[in-house]
Formats: sequence, structure tokens, C-alpha cells
Amino acid sequence: MFEAAKGLLVLMICLALFALFHGGTPVTVALLVRQLPFDPARHFPKIFGMVSAGISSGQLHLLVMIALLYTVMRFVEAYGLWFARSWAEWFALVSCSAFLPIEFYELAMGVTWIKLGFLSANLAIVSYIAYVLKKKRSVRRINEGGAGT
Repeated sequence: MFEAAKGLLVLMICLALFALFHGGTPVTVALLVRQLPFDPARHFPKIFGMVSAGISSGQLHLLVMIALLYTVMRFVEAYGLWFARSWAEWFALVSCSAFLPIEFYELAMGVTWIKLGFLSANLAIVSYIAYVLKKKRSVRRINEGGAGT
């Protein structure tokens, strides 16, 4: 369920970016910022302003496509986990592990407690998923070996 929620959040952001592409005006940005539960003095609304002011339409299309790809991945993972498909656990391991290089890079750029927290949480999640997969594999091997005797 959590994966579906992440996918839905990114889909909403993707739609906001799409609205910026087609509207592309400061008025559109102001309307989006008013709808979001952010303090206007904070940095999140500034991101929308920067996106609308300093990005080309080609770059915006690329961002939207990446966001859509991420959304599809989250929904595929959510489907597989919800219906207990074995491939979904492997998919979760790969998708969680894919963010580790980015997190290590960010940490190399400057250490903060937030970065350390995200990296620690992601390492814990990846380790747990790998542990569960290894344990299932061991149980499967024992069952296959025991069935032959």
C-alpha cells in the first residue's frame, strides 16, 4: 500500500509539472503553491518557480517522463506485493538498492543528519529484504532436498 501511495504522490507531482509545461506562467505556479500544504516562505514553492522559469520544455518533458516511469514502477511493485508475487520482492530489492548510489553521492557532497538518516533507513530496508529473500531461498532448498529423500 505504501508503494502505491508513493506512486500516487509522484503522479500528482508529474501532473503539476505537466500543468507547468502547458500553462508555464507564474500564475500557474502561484495556483499550485496555494493548493499545496507548504509554507510559501519555504523552499518547496521555490522549486516550482525555478522549474517554470529556468527549464526548457525538453528538460521538462524528460522530468515528466522520469516521474511517470517512477510512478509505473511503484504501482507495479505495489501490485506484486499486494498479491504476494515472488518477483515483487526481488523488484523491491532492486528498486530500493537503485537509490543507494545517489544517497552515497549526496553524503559525499556533505554530511547531514537527514542524509545519514535516509541512507541508514534505505540500507536497513535493503538489508531486510535481502535477508527475507535469502531465508526463503534456504527454506526452498531444504524443502526440495527433503522431498527427494
